[in-house]
Amino acid sequence: MRRLKIGALVSLDGVQGEPRSWASAYFDDAAAAASLARLNVAGAMVMGRRTYEYFAPVWPLATGPYAERVNGIRKYVFSATLASVDWSNAELVAGDAVAAVRELKQDGDGDLVVYGFGRLSHALLAAGLVDELALWVHPVVLGHGESVFHAGPTTALTLSDVERAKNGVVSLRYTRE
Repeated sequence: MRRLKIGALVSLDGVQGEPRSWASAYFDDAAAAASLARLNVAGAMVMGRRTYEYFAPVWPLATGPYAERVNGIRKYVFSATLASVDWSNAELVAGDAVAAVRELKQDGDGDLVVYGFGRLSHALLAAGLVDELALWVHPVVLGHGESVFHAGPTTALTLSDVERAKNGVVSLRYTRE
């Protein structure tokens, strides 16, 4: 069975929205290597409409090993409002996202990865489908923006790993109990 792994970039005050505007300064060579290693063991990316609309205009124009992997990997885009998706290897999935991801976990090889912790991630966590939640906490207080946490059911997780980067970013990795 595939594992579903969510990763989110977060500020000290819990903001995740618009990470290109505040987290890019911390995306050094070590972070790029770790991100690429994580993506290389993935079989597909899972994303909602907002993440698709955030990524699709940017990544096809990027170059390098990480961009090649992001553009080449299979992408499942969950949306009730998009009519189509045109990013390479992207497939639009309508209907019940929880049921579809449950099926995706049963079929195929490699992890399923989600970037960001929006509505889709919250629904998948509430449904018990998330195997790992990784938060990269950045040493910056933004004071405004979209919070990573929303109202929802209580979910117990176990801290499985902590890493501190030289640039001050702390990686917290949690798994389901």
